[in-house]
Amino acid sequence: MANIIVTGASSGIGFEAVLDLTANKANKVIALARSADKLRKLHEIATSLNHDGGTLYPAQFDIVYDNYQDSLVPFIQSKFETVDILINNAGALINKPFLETSNEDFASMLQSNLIGHINMIKHIVPLMREGSHIVNISSMGGFQGSAKFPGLSAYSSSKAALASLTECLAEEFKEKGIKVNCLALGSSQTEMFEAAFPGVEAGTLAFEMGRYIAEFAQNGHKFYNGKILPVANTTP
Repeated sequence: MANIIVTGASSGIGFEAVLDLTANKANKVIALARSADKLRKLHEIATSLNHDGGTLYPAQFDIVYDNYQDSLVPFIQSKFETVDILINNAGALINKPFLETSNEDFASMLQSNLIGHINMIKHIVPLMREGSHIVNISSMGGFQGSAKFPGLSAYSSSKAALASLTECLAEEFKEKGIKVNCLALGSSQTEMFEAAFPGVEAGTLAFEMGRYIAEFAQNGHKFYNGKILPVANTTP
């Protein structure tokens, strides 16, 4: 049995990962997102697909701005004794030429794609035990040496920072026995991909990538720690 938290669960690969995780009746999943309506849709679909599946607890929460100590942490503790897996999937994207990208745009990307995950990790690690796994969802855009594309400088920079944070935390949490890995995802057919590459067909369907993330979160820590793993079959 695994107690799992997934951020950015209201759409795309986060949505699909939750559906895959809740297909296993041994799993309990807290699904976080900013949209209550999309979370209701997730709960309806998960219930219809997985009659004998795991337990899903949807919760509306903004990982950047909402109150962890008085809201999220008590909610988690009311559902889980400990947390086994944290999937930091939430994120946002700005697509603008660099010279038109403001400092505020860069700050916004860092808030959504780095600081929010730092907030989650700081508050969830005290609830984790030895053998737990943190999975940070980055992008090929933030993977060193990969192809880069115009308009995505702020997004890619924030995702690169998340990858570097992964390496640092894997070292820091060794004594706690908590593994930390990062998946640098290539293209999958989501709203975010379509915003980045209008008119381009992704190499992977969202449900396929969601399934991969779910599987990796449950088993990847047996083989990896502090690794940034590219998951891409096309460019972009």
